[in-house]
Amino acid sequence: MNSWDVAADGVMRLPSGRLVRGRGLRNPLPEGPSPDFGLYAQARQPPSFLWESRWIRWHDFWLPSDRSEFRSALEELLRRSETERVEIACGGGFGRTGTALACLAVLDGVAAEGAVTYVREHYSHRAVETPWQRRFVSGFA
Repeated sequence: MNSWDVAADGVMRLPSGRLVRGRGLRNPLPEGPSPDFGLYAQARQPPSFLWESRWIRWHDFWLPSDRSEFRSALEELLRRSETERVEIACGGGFGRTGTALACLAVLDGVAAEGAVTYVREHYSHRAVETPWQRRFVSGFA
């Protein structure tokens, strides 16, 4: 099984034990192995990566443009996280990334009303930046 080092920057353990990395695309690629699959939340399609990826149109500080596509992408990422190194990233690595990680945690069994707290405790205290992102997570089920 390909997996992240649980102690590496940005790596979050889901309740199921699966690991996912969150990061900001404006920062250099972290040292260590590359992801096998990445989900990227950006207003514009990012450049291609050396690994398989999926892009979700999502403007900074807002919500995903296509919510059903977003859910489908998260379900794929969760499924792949069982055997692959997966990551979620946006520009800074906190708002969109944190919101996506919180929704992923909901899919993995965290109660929607506790998902933002879960991600802030296990990923970054800065995760999920806006009130509407918090509301989106609390309604994600």
